[in-house]
Amino acid sequence: MKKLVNDPRRVVREMLEGVCDLDPGLALLADHDVVLRAELPPTDGRPVAVISGGGSGHEPAHAGYVGPGLLTAAVAGDVFTSPSVDSVLAGIRAAAGPAGAVLIVKNYTGDRLNFGLAAELARAEGIPVEIVIVADDVALSDTVPRERRRGIAGTVLVHKIAGAAAAAGCGVGEVARLARAGAADLGSMGVALGACTVPAVGRPGFTLGEDEIEIGLGIHGEQGIARSAMVSADTLVDRLLEAILADLGLTAGAAVALLVNGLGGTPAMELAIIARRALASLRGRGLRVERAWQGSLLTALEMPGCSLSVLKLDPERLALLDAPAVSPAWPGNGRVGAARRVVAAAEATPESARAAGPQSQRLQAIAQAVAAALERAEPILTDLDARAGDGDLGLGMTRGAVAIQALDFAAFADAPTALRSIGEALRRAIGGSSGPFYAVGLLRAARDLPAEPGMNDWGRAFRAGIEAIAELGGAKAGDCTMLDALLPAIYAFDAAADSAASALAAAAAAAEAGAAATAALRPRLGRSSYLGDRAIGVADGGATAVAIWLRALASGFNDGAEAEAS
Repeated sequence: MKKLVNDPRRVVREMLEGVCDLDPGLALLADHDVVLRAELPPTDGRPVAVISGGGSGHEPAHAGYVGPGLLTAAVAGDVFTSPSVDSVLAGIRAAAGPAGAVLIVKNYTGDRLNFGLAAELARAEGIPVEIVIVADDVALSDTVPRERRRGIAGTVLVHKIAGAAAAAGCGVGEVARLARAGAADLGSMGVALGACTVPAVGRPGFTLGEDEIEIGLGIHGEQGIARSAMVSADTLVDRLLEAILADLGLTAGAAVALLVNGLGGTPAMELAIIARRALASLRGRGLRVERAWQGSLLTALEMPGCSLSVLKLDPERLALLDAPAVSPAWPGNGRVGAARRVVAAAEATPESARAAGPQSQRLQAIAQAVAAALERAEPILTDLDARAGDGDLGLGMTRGAVAIQALDFAAFADAPTALRSIGEALRRAIGGSSGPFYAVGLLRAARDLPAEPGMNDWGRAFRAGIEAIAELGGAKAGDCTMLDALLPAIYAFDAAADSAASALAAAAAAAEAGAAATAALRPRLGRSSYLGDRAIGVADGGATAVAIWLRALASGFNDGAEAEAS
């Protein structure tokens, strides 16, 4: 287990200290793991206090939702463990006035017992207290009665409803009524791609195979209701929504709010892909998505996965969701458009199409051979780049190959047109640094190349392209970049003056030797340079890609020459 903690026994207190240190609007209760608003009105003038909490490990819940328009206080237990009765009672005493308190409790036995007993003790002290149970996990619809389902990420929306009602001056009974109604109209379901590790335990709660996922799990590191093979994001979203919507009985025309929640280890990139499909799927069913939020809002430590929550809306509930609220973790107003807005991009004025020339077929065939070689080399390039960079080179070059294959015959009207066309295609297709490098090299090479170039013309174009790449990137020989294959290649090309075929073969061999030699170099540019000596021993992926396409170009040239001769 590797975690950025000091003492597993003190993670909760130290975490809460950090949360409060970062926000002057929060205060930490002495002797109890309770976070409350720092500037509460005098006791007699306080509105209804809205209090939630539970085990830690769900951050930013619950302390992250303490603030105006949301929670008045949050009570934290140990990781995945309900807080004690004494801590809950201390939170009620600290936050509530004569108007009373509403406790938002997720439907777990420990939470119900400890919050329930604390509420009873507070009532005995004269504090009006209502309890709202959230049981939004539809994964258990076929397993347990509705009242025994778990409370999961949809609880965040119940926090907002109750907090807004309290801020509006509603009494304790009305705040509870609105929150209970919201909880009843709420459905959630989650999926995990892996387990999490509780600091005090030191090992994952369960183990999944490389191609397995856990469907319908809670928020405490436990297994779900089913294990499944990994499927696409869209398929997962459809499966989760199908269960949620069936449980809620929603039909076309209904207004809803959507919550896309990360379980702690899911990048925002993947959550956005989930949100994209969820919005499209809901709208495709005729539902009106009035509000939507995305983020890691109620988590399970570092668990990779997500959950979806859908809440039925009416005008009153929508107004409560829209009411002002400020807290460290509340994600904002959630307003979404009725549909995705896409605006047209400005494009350069296209060149007039040129008629095919005598070399068009051969130029296209050589380009296709290069593209095929790059596609075949994807695993090699990915492996090299992953060992010394970010691992995207193989995919990038494959995208470039597909872009070359998609060029129409007019793109190969003559030599300069072919280079320009390929350069533009690679510029659009390849991300990162490779796209710009190849584009500038090909565009510069095409600049002064005649329509029917000779061997010397090709040599000058090759050199011009290499110089353009060096100018753009600032690299030089020995920096462990693509230039360590390109520079030996142009020297060999210039030295082999007898024929284009022999010059290309010499260039390819020199590029291969140069690429192999980069394994002994210490990178001085690019992401691999950040690894220092740790990158020594791994050949540069960019130089290897150059060697691959140059070898394919030489072979394609020879194949074309033989075809013409026959």
